[in-house]
Amino acid sequence: MAKRQARFTAQDLADDPRLQDDSPQLWSGGLGEVPRRLLTSAVRCFASNGFHATTTRDISEGVGLSPAALYVHFPSKELVLFEIIRTGHERVLAYIQEPGVLAVEPSAERLRAIIARYTAWHARYHVAARVSQYELAGLTAEHYAEVLELRHQTNEFFRDAVARGVTDGSFAQVDVKRVTRAMLSLSIDLVRWYRLEGSDSPEQLGDFYADLALKLVAPGGPNPPRTQTVPALDGADGGRG
Repeated sequence: MAKRQARFTAQDLADDPRLQDDSPQLWSGGLGEVPRRLLTSAVRCFASNGFHATTTRDISEGVGLSPAALYVHFPSKELVLFEIIRTGHERVLAYIQEPGVLAVEPSAERLRAIIARYTAWHARYHVAARVSQYELAGLTAEHYAEVLELRHQTNEFFRDAVARGVTDGSFAQVDVKRVTRAMLSLSIDLVRWYRLEGSDSPEQLGDFYADLALKLVAPGGPNPPRTQTVPALDGADGGRG
């Protein structure tokens, strides 16, 4: 018989500094203390063991409750995952669309603000963000479609910021879709390795990534990406859904 793959226990996860982030601040104030604690436990379990290898017992034990306790607040494990992923996508989209960002007029400064905030958010909530970005396969088709729409909105918001600068001459004539995909990947993929106890704060990392992003669109760069026209903002990015 094949040896069963080892999984991290609730105690392992509670003591692991790599799983410490600000995720508990994400959950709706309309939820009670117990469901919020269950969501935080689920984030750690899903991030470490994956959705399918995590049991409802794992999640409940992470907050010192019996296995049946989860079902009092969430009818299924998939609904726990959906709450985490939906919340993550809604929160980061709202964060980059705050009025202060939308009020920034120069295209370069607006893009800088968007990238800096998007990156800093993923760093500050890197454990929940890891689940939100890389456990989508655990969702039902209906829930995946709802999250996909949020991703479409995020992608379009980024593309609009880049296309705005291309149109007004602030940026080089870049391939908007490809450059946007690169920027999104840069900010999202940090959740694989970032830790809050690292040398860079979320804000410092956000500023650094914003500088990198602006170099991708800087006029007169050494090798600007080639394109013939500015693509229309016609829906979701093909690479990130």
